Amino acid sequence: MIQLLTTALLIMGTQTFNSQDSRLDWWRDARFGMFIHWGLYAVPAGAWEEKGTGHAEWIRTTAQIPLETYDKFIDEFNPVNFNADQWCEMASDAGMGYIVITSKHHDGFCLFESQHTDFDIMSTPFKRDIMKELADAAPRHEVKMCWYHSIMDWHHPDYLPRRGWEKDRSSEGADMDRFRKYLHAQVTELLSNYGPIGVMWFDGEWEATWKGEYGKELYKLCRTLQPEVIVNNRLGARGGMSGLTGMEGYAGGYGGDYMTPEQEIPDAVDKGIDWETCMTMNDRWGYNAVDKNFKSTTDLLQKLSDIVSKNGNFLLNVGPKVDGTFPEESIQRLSEIGDWMDINGEAIHGTFGSPFSELPWGRATQKFHGDDTTLYLHVFDWPEDQKLHVPNLSGTIKSARVLGQKGNINAEVKDGEVVIDVPSGKPNDHIGVIALEVIGRPIVFEVPEISAQTQQFVHDATVTIGVRSPELEIRYAILNEPSESNVLVPNLRYTSPFEIDGTCIVVAQSFYQGKPVSKSSLKKFEKVTPKQAANITNVIKGTLDMKVFEGEWDELPNFNLLQPSSSKSVDKITSKPEAESQGRQFMGYVQANQSNMYVFSLTSDDGSRLYIDDVLIIDNDGLHGPIQKEGAVALAKGWHPIRVEWFNKTGGAALQVQMGEIGHPLQEISTNDIATR
Repeated sequence: MIQLLTTALLIMGTQTFNSQDSRLDWWRDARFGMFIHWGLYAVPAGAWEEKGTGHAEWIRTTAQIPLETYDKFIDEFNPVNFNADQWCEMASDAGMGYIVITSKHHDGFCLFESQHTDFDIMSTPFKRDIMKELADAAPRHEVKMCWYHSIMDWHHPDYLPRRGWEKDRSSEGADMDRFRKYLHAQVTELLSNYGPIGVMWFDGEWEATWKGEYGKELYKLCRTLQPEVIVNNRLGARGGMSGLTGMEGYAGGYGGDYMTPEQEIPDAVDKGIDWETCMTMNDRWGYNAVDKNFKSTTDLLQKLSDIVSKNGNFLLNVGPKVDGTFPEESIQRLSEIGDWMDINGEAIHGTFGSPFSELPWGRATQKFHGDDTTLYLHVFDWPEDQKLHVPNLSGTIKSARVLGQKGNINAEVKDGEVVIDVPSGKPNDHIGVIALEVIGRPIVFEVPEISAQTQQFVHDATVTIGVRSPELEIRYAILNEPSESNVLVPNLRYTSPFEIDGTCIVVAQSFYQGKPVSKSSLKKFEKVTPKQAANITNVIKGTLDMKVFEGEWDELPNFNLLQPSSSKSVDKITSKPEAESQGRQFMGYVQANQSNMYVFSLTSDDGSRLYIDDVLIIDNDGLHGPIQKEGAVALAKGWHPIRVEWFNKTGGAALQVQMGEIGHPLQEISTNDIATR
């Protein structure tokens, strides 16, 4: 993400969230949507012979079911109890503004009638176009219909790679270009035959056979077919399950309109970025008959409040049963969420994120009405003494009320905080919400945030200081010695980013009406000498040495103690897409074209590490899905030793290294910038 934010993007008092793109306005207002994972995998319901009961929508590959066996599920998929109106009504009653359903998951089965395959709903005993029925029902319940569509396809003969365990399924004659035509043809059906679609939610883009340029083509196709459709970021290099990287112009990937963290809520999200957390109610996306580990309604609602307080959306998953009904646990939670939303939905829908960096008892959202503001306080921990203290808040309070209760309650500004007299007893079992009507914008006495792209630099660095409340004045000082910060009061008025060209400490403090109202923040910036380039000549450009190791690991082994199964020269740092129980070590040199700071990114599934000049720059070790991490190092012009180590245990494999001079986009390392001797 871009770290050099302008002051305007740090101010929460105005709408700065890509507001020029009105396509996303309905989606931002909705804040809450339903995810539905449904397909042939509902037939085995998570269990397969000796492979156990821990499977779901990935069962074909996690249980290693041969294609001809899996295809027989099509004869058992007959959801006679499916009712599109009931599904849409449950979403609407829960306060959800949109539904995203799997038109096709990775197994390749389509829940819609497609003219380009027989592996679809019309080949089942059901023989009804589920997507058509949902698209027709959605407007009746004021929800937007959206499609999830997998790029990965384990069924189509042209999709590559094959799964690593599919030893008998030949890839001879497979053609990814032909598969892309098939993919485009199905996307064309989905955006031509079902009326206006809110979101095209892609997935399965992480394998090496899918390239960033393909994502651009797919995005263009969607916007051509339906100019108002929103497209998520899983079209290119998303940067892992965190989903907060991969936007166009960053990390060399192509990311569509918004970011998609999965099964997690980011601790902090840069302002100006649209994002959506997708999450399961229990442990799995698709239906698993024995998975009863459901999150409580209180937990789900607190997650919703947390996400919306950070300007995100919450896409909450349901995995329907094979008969077309939702699990009872999901129905119960949707109903209880709906009861809470009936009273407190105004604190979710159409709101912006919190003006506070943190609150000790809950979260906050806000709405703007001309010059004035409604500040919604989501109180997780209701005060037993009936006094709610809102720290570091000032401004003029017009009124306060508890949502769902009649009359106003007392709220006063006292000594840099607002104290609210609340009723005894929490208004509901989950989250009590208090609405504060504020003249103008809330004034939050927060500590200024000092930032630069990196804290080390070679030539100079641009420093930005920001707070959310525009009424605050920021004063700062530039110190040469840490001891000075104990006696010096910041006296320079911050108005715009500034340059530093030497090692220093920047101190900043918030002032209001001429008085200090926050603690000081402090950040050290260091001017460094670039690492000296290697004294080598006669390099062989465009090659690296790669050693391959076979083994089962949960973390990176010491490859120097192992015997490689093979070795060869390669022209890029990458994994073998279908590789399982394999490790790789890449060694050679990387070129710095001039002396400066360089940022590296390392994306891998599973673990990896990157070393420059034998110094660890990025540690991305462990068992995990595709995750991207970054590191920076100062390099003198010339060649520098590089070593990348990677392993994959089971499942999808991924490895990518990117590099960029400070202030420039990251790109995959060019063959002109790698070498061996």
